[in-house]
Amino acid sequence: MSVVSTFDDRELATVRRAYARQMLAVAGIDRDPALEAAFATVPRERYLGPPPWRIARFTGYAVIPEADPVLAYQDVLFALSPERGVNNGSPSLHAGWLHHAGLRPGGRVVHLGAGTGYYTALLAHLVGASGHVVAVESERRLADLARSNLADLAQVTVVEGDGADWPRDKADCIYVNFSVERPAPAWIDHLDAGGRLIFPLGVPRPEGRPGAGRHALHGAALRVERRDADLFSAAWLGPAFFVCAEGGEGRLVGSEAEREALKAAFTRGGVEFVRSLRWRRSPSARSWFTGSGWSLSYDEPG
Repeated sequence: MSVVSTFDDRELATVRRAYARQMLAVAGIDRDPALEAAFATVPRERYLGPPPWRIARFTGYAVIPEADPVLAYQDVLFALSPERGVNNGSPSLHAGWLHHAGLRPGGRVVHLGAGTGYYTALLAHLVGASGHVVAVESERRLADLARSNLADLAQVTVVEGDGADWPRDKADCIYVNFSVERPAPAWIDHLDAGGRLIFPLGVPRPEGRPGAGRHALHGAALRVERRDADLFSAAWLGPAFFVCAEGGEGRLVGSEAEREALKAAFTRGGVEFVRSLRWRRSPSARSWFTGSGWSLSYDEPG
Protein backbone atom coordinates (compact mmCIF):
# COMPACT_ATOMS: atom_id res chain seq x y z
CA MET A 1 0.00 0.00 0.00
CA SER A 2 1.44 3.37 -1.02
CA VAL A 3 0.62 6.92 0.06
CA VAL A 4 -1.36 8.37 -2.84
CA SER A 5 -3.78 11.26 -2.63
CA THR A 6 -7.04 11.67 -4.50
CA PHE A 7 -6.60 15.44 -3.92
CA ASP A 8 -4.18 17.66 -5.81
CA ASP A 9 -1.74 19.95 -3.98
CA ARG A 10 -4.10 22.95 -4.02
CA GLU A 11 -7.01 20.92 -2.67
CA LEU A 12 -4.82 19.35 0.00
CA ALA A 13 -3.63 22.81 1.08
CA THR A 14 -7.29 23.81 1.51
CA VAL A 15 -7.92 20.69 3.59
CA ARG A 16 -4.95 21.58 5.83
CA ARG A 17 -6.25 25.13 6.34
CA ALA A 18 -9.67 23.81 7.31
CA TYR A 19 -8.06 21.25 9.66
CA ALA A 20 -5.99 23.98 11.31
CA ARG A 21 -9.04 26.12 11.95
CA GLN A 22 -10.98 23.13 13.27
CA MET A 23 -8.26 21.95 15.67
CA LEU A 24 -7.89 25.40 17.23
CA ALA A 25 -11.66 25.71 17.55
CA VAL A 26 -11.98 22.31 19.24
CA ALA A 27 -9.19 23.38 21.63
CA GLY A 28 -11.17 26.53 22.48
CA ILE A 29 -8.57 28.90 21.05
CA ASP A 30 -10.11 32.15 19.89
CA ARG A 31 -7.13 33.42 17.93
CA ASP A 32 -3.52 32.28 17.43
CA PRO A 33 -2.43 33.06 13.86
CA ALA A 34 1.06 31.58 14.24
CA LEU A 35 -0.25 28.28 15.57
CA GLU A 36 -2.99 28.10 12.94
CA ALA A 37 -0.38 28.70 10.24
CA ALA A 38 1.78 25.90 11.67
CA PHE A 39 -1.08 23.38 11.57
CA ALA A 40 -1.99 24.52 8.06
CA THR A 41 1.58 24.19 6.79
CA VAL A 42 3.14 21.04 8.29
CA PRO A 43 2.09 17.91 6.33
CA ARG A 44 0.92 15.42 8.97
CA GLU A 45 0.96 12.48 6.54
CA ARG A 46 4.76 12.73 6.33
CA TYR A 47 4.99 11.75 10.00
CA LEU A 48 2.63 8.75 10.15
CA GLY A 49 5.17 6.18 8.98
CA PRO A 50 4.72 3.73 6.12
CA PRO A 51 1.24 2.33 5.43
CA PRO A 52 -0.94 0.60 6.35
CA TRP A 53 -1.91 3.34 8.80
CA ARG A 54 -3.76 2.39 11.95
CA ILE A 55 -5.91 4.57 14.17
CA ALA A 56 -6.51 4.10 17.89
CA ARG A 57 -9.95 3.07 19.12
CA PHE A 58 -11.20 2.07 22.57
CA THR A 59 -10.94 -1.59 21.58
CA GLY A 60 -7.48 -1.36 20.00
CA TYR A 61 -6.19 -0.29 16.60
CA ALA A 62 -8.04 -0.35 13.29
CA VAL A 63 -6.39 -0.36 9.87
CA ILE A 64 -7.38 2.41 7.47
CA PRO A 65 -8.11 0.73 4.09
CA GLU A 66 -6.12 3.29 2.12
CA ALA A 67 -3.24 5.69 2.84
CA ASP A 68 -4.66 8.86 1.31
CA PRO A 69 -2.96 11.94 2.84
CA VAL A 70 -6.35 13.67 3.17
CA LEU A 71 -7.27 11.10 5.84
CA ALA A 72 -4.49 12.41 8.10
CA TYR A 73 -6.43 15.61 8.77
CA GLN A 74 -8.75 14.33 11.47
CA ASP A 75 -8.64 14.61 15.25
CA VAL A 76 -7.63 10.97 15.68
CA LEU A 77 -4.57 9.12 16.97
CA PHE A 78 -2.44 7.26 14.43
CA ALA A 79 -0.30 4.36 15.67
CA LEU A 80 3.47 4.88 15.55
CA SER A 81 4.58 2.00 17.77
CA PRO A 82 1.37 0.13 18.59
CA GLU A 83 3.04 -2.59 20.67
CA ARG A 84 4.10 0.19 23.09
CA GLY A 85 0.93 2.25 22.76
CA VAL A 86 2.82 5.15 21.16
CA ASN A 87 0.72 7.26 18.80
CA ASN A 88 0.78 10.45 16.78
CA GLY A 89 -1.49 12.10 19.33
CA SER A 90 -4.64 14.19 19.22
CA PRO A 91 -4.08 17.39 17.20
CA SER A 92 -6.70 19.32 19.17
CA LEU A 93 -5.09 18.38 22.49
CA HIS A 94 -1.69 19.51 21.20
CA ALA A 95 -3.21 22.68 19.77
CA GLY A 96 -4.22 23.65 23.31
CA TRP A 97 -0.82 22.74 24.76
CA LEU A 98 1.11 24.55 22.03
CA HIS A 99 -1.04 27.63 22.52
CA HIS A 100 -0.23 27.65 26.23
CA ALA A 101 3.46 27.07 25.50
CA GLY A 102 3.58 30.68 24.26
CA LEU A 103 6.39 30.09 21.77
CA ARG A 104 7.94 32.95 19.81
CA PRO A 105 10.53 33.16 17.00
CA GLY A 106 14.01 32.46 18.35
CA GLY A 107 12.81 30.22 21.18
CA ARG A 108 14.82 27.28 22.52
CA VAL A 109 12.63 24.19 22.86
CA VAL A 110 13.24 20.60 23.96
CA HIS A 111 10.65 18.08 22.78
CA LEU A 112 10.74 14.86 24.81
CA GLY A 113 9.01 11.81 23.38
CA ALA A 114 9.22 13.19 19.86
CA GLY A 115 7.98 10.06 18.08
CA THR A 116 8.37 10.53 14.34
CA GLY A 117 8.52 14.32 14.64
CA TYR A 118 5.11 15.77 13.73
CA TYR A 119 4.74 17.93 16.82
CA THR A 120 8.47 18.68 16.66
CA ALA A 121 7.85 20.15 13.21
CA LEU A 122 5.04 22.31 14.60
CA LEU A 123 7.34 23.51 17.40
CA ALA A 124 10.02 24.29 14.80
CA HIS A 125 7.53 26.28 12.74
CA LEU A 126 6.61 28.35 15.80
CA VAL A 127 10.21 29.22 16.79
CA GLY A 128 11.28 29.76 13.18
CA ALA A 129 14.71 29.58 11.59
CA SER A 130 16.22 31.66 14.40
CA GLY A 131 15.05 29.20 17.06
CA HIS A 132 16.21 25.72 17.97
CA VAL A 133 14.35 22.52 18.82
CA VAL A 134 16.04 19.45 20.31
CA ALA A 135 13.84 16.41 19.72
CA VAL A 136 14.53 13.43 22.01
CA GLU A 137 13.11 9.97 21.31
CA SER A 138 14.08 6.78 23.15
CA GLU A 139 13.01 4.22 20.51
CA ARG A 140 15.65 3.91 17.81
CA ARG A 141 13.24 3.20 14.95
CA LEU A 142 11.14 6.25 15.74
CA ALA A 143 14.22 8.43 16.28
CA ASP A 144 15.55 7.38 12.86
CA LEU A 145 12.21 8.22 11.24
CA ALA A 146 12.12 11.59 13.00
CA ARG A 147 15.66 12.37 11.85
CA SER A 148 14.68 11.60 8.25
CA ASN A 149 11.34 13.43 8.44
CA LEU A 150 12.90 16.58 9.94
CA ALA A 151 16.07 16.64 7.83
CA ASP A 152 14.98 19.77 5.95
CA LEU A 153 14.57 21.80 9.17
CA ALA A 154 18.00 23.19 10.06
CA GLN A 155 16.75 24.43 13.44
CA VAL A 156 15.97 20.87 14.64
CA THR A 157 18.37 18.40 16.24
CA VAL A 158 17.12 14.83 16.78
CA VAL A 159 18.62 12.78 19.61
CA GLU A 160 18.06 9.12 20.46
CA GLY A 161 18.05 9.07 24.24
CA ASP A 162 16.28 9.05 27.59
CA GLY A 163 13.98 12.02 28.10
CA ALA A 164 14.90 12.17 31.80
CA ASP A 165 18.45 13.19 30.80
CA TRP A 166 17.42 16.24 28.79
CA PRO A 167 17.76 19.16 28.34
CA ARG A 168 21.48 19.72 28.79
CA ASP A 169 21.27 23.51 28.39
CA LYS A 170 18.80 26.22 29.36
CA ALA A 171 15.48 26.03 27.53
CA ASP A 172 12.55 28.40 27.03
CA CYS A 173 10.14 25.49 26.72
CA ILE A 174 10.26 21.79 27.59
CA TYR A 175 7.43 19.91 25.90
CA VAL A 176 6.87 16.36 27.17
CA ASN A 177 4.83 13.72 25.34
CA PHE A 178 4.79 10.82 27.80
CA SER A 179 3.20 10.46 31.22
CA VAL A 180 5.35 10.67 34.35
CA GLU A 181 4.80 10.38 38.10
CA ARG A 182 7.16 13.27 38.81
CA PRO A 183 9.08 15.82 36.71
CA ALA A 184 12.74 14.98 36.06
CA PRO A 185 15.32 17.17 37.84
CA ALA A 186 16.86 18.06 34.45
CA TRP A 187 13.55 19.62 33.37
CA ILE A 188 13.31 21.94 36.34
CA ASP A 189 17.02 22.72 36.60
CA HIS A 190 17.34 23.73 32.94
CA LEU A 191 14.15 25.75 32.64
CA ASP A 192 15.22 29.32 31.98
CA ALA A 193 13.66 32.36 33.64
CA GLY A 194 10.15 32.71 32.24
CA GLY A 195 10.44 29.25 30.68
CA ARG A 196 7.50 26.84 30.45
CA LEU A 197 7.40 23.11 31.13
CA ILE A 198 4.38 21.28 29.74
CA PHE A 199 4.02 17.67 30.77
CA PRO A 200 1.46 14.95 31.56
CA LEU A 201 1.43 13.88 35.22
CA GLY A 202 -0.18 10.50 35.72
CA VAL A 203 -0.54 7.21 37.54
CA PRO A 204 -0.14 4.10 35.34
CA ARG A 205 -2.86 1.53 34.93
CA PRO A 206 -2.21 -1.69 36.87
CA GLU A 207 -1.76 -3.56 33.60
CA GLY A 208 -1.59 -2.42 30.02
CA ARG A 209 -3.73 -4.04 27.35
CA PRO A 210 -1.59 -6.77 25.73
CA GLY A 211 0.43 -5.30 22.87
CA ALA A 212 -0.71 -1.73 23.55
CA GLY A 213 1.66 -0.30 26.15
CA ARG A 214 0.84 1.05 29.58
CA HIS A 215 -1.17 4.27 29.74
CA ALA A 216 -2.14 6.51 32.62
CA LEU A 217 -5.17 5.54 34.68
CA HIS A 218 -5.37 9.06 36.13
CA GLY A 219 -3.70 11.90 34.30
CA ALA A 220 -3.48 15.66 33.95
CA ALA A 221 -1.50 18.01 31.74
CA LEU A 222 0.31 20.73 33.66
CA ARG A 223 1.96 23.97 32.58
CA VAL A 224 4.78 25.01 34.89
CA GLU A 225 6.47 28.41 34.51
CA ARG A 226 9.63 29.56 36.25
CA ARG A 227 8.77 32.89 37.86
CA ASP A 228 12.05 33.31 39.75
CA ALA A 229 15.06 31.24 40.76
CA ASP A 230 12.96 28.92 42.93
CA LEU A 231 9.39 30.05 42.26
CA PHE A 232 7.20 28.15 39.82
CA SER A 233 3.59 28.72 38.87
CA ALA A 234 1.54 25.70 37.81
CA ALA A 235 -1.71 25.41 35.89
CA TRP A 236 -3.93 22.53 34.83
CA LEU A 237 -4.43 22.22 31.06
CA GLY A 238 -6.90 19.33 31.12
CA PRO A 239 -6.97 15.53 31.33
CA ALA A 240 -4.08 13.63 29.69
CA PHE A 241 -3.70 9.86 29.37
CA PHE A 242 -0.37 9.32 27.64
CA VAL A 243 1.76 6.18 27.53
CA CYS A 244 3.75 6.03 30.75
CA ALA A 245 7.50 6.39 31.18
CA GLU A 246 9.25 3.18 32.17
CA GLY A 247 12.02 2.88 34.76
CA GLY A 248 13.84 5.95 36.00
CA GLU A 249 12.74 5.70 39.64
CA GLY A 250 13.51 8.94 41.41
CA ARG A 251 13.54 10.91 38.15
CA LEU A 252 10.30 10.11 36.31
CA VAL A 253 8.80 7.33 38.43
CA GLY A 254 8.06 7.78 42.12
CA SER A 255 8.33 5.21 44.90
CA GLU A 256 5.40 2.89 45.54
CA ALA A 257 4.33 5.16 48.43
CA GLU A 258 4.47 8.24 46.17
CA ARG A 259 2.48 6.47 43.48
CA GLU A 260 -0.24 5.60 45.98
CA ALA A 261 -0.26 9.19 47.28
CA LEU A 262 -0.55 10.55 43.74
CA LYS A 263 -3.36 8.12 42.97
CA ALA A 264 -5.15 9.27 46.14
CA ALA A 265 -4.73 12.91 45.11
CA PHE A 266 -6.27 12.25 41.70
CA THR A 267 -9.11 10.29 43.33
CA ARG A 268 -9.88 13.19 45.70
CA GLY A 269 -9.88 15.62 42.78
CA GLY A 270 -8.89 19.27 42.70
CA VAL A 271 -5.86 19.15 40.40
CA GLU A 272 -7.52 21.84 38.26
CA PHE A 273 -7.04 24.29 41.16
CA VAL A 274 -3.28 23.77 41.52
CA ARG A 275 -1.41 27.09 41.28
CA SER A 276 2.25 26.38 42.08
CA LEU A 277 5.00 23.79 42.04
CA ARG A 278 7.35 23.76 45.02
CA TRP A 279 10.71 22.23 44.08
CA ARG A 280 13.24 21.22 46.74
CA ARG A 281 11.27 23.30 49.23
CA SER A 282 9.03 22.43 52.14
CA PRO A 283 5.46 21.78 51.00
CA SER A 284 2.80 24.32 51.85
CA ALA A 285 -0.13 23.57 54.14
CA ARG A 286 -2.38 23.70 51.07
CA SER A 287 -0.72 21.03 48.96
CA TRP A 288 -2.73 18.97 46.49
CA PHE A 289 0.10 16.42 46.37
CA THR A 290 3.46 16.06 48.11
CA GLY A 291 6.24 13.88 46.74
CA SER A 292 9.91 13.45 47.56
CA GLY A 293 11.48 16.89 47.12
CA TRP A 294 8.52 18.45 45.31
CA SER A 295 4.87 19.27 45.72
CA LEU A 296 1.92 20.85 43.95
CA SER A 297 0.04 23.49 45.91
CA TYR A 298 -3.18 25.47 45.73
CA ASP A 299 -1.19 28.55 46.83
CA GLU A 300 0.16 31.08 44.36
CA PRO A 301 3.98 31.00 43.92
CA GLY A 302 5.75 32.58 46.86
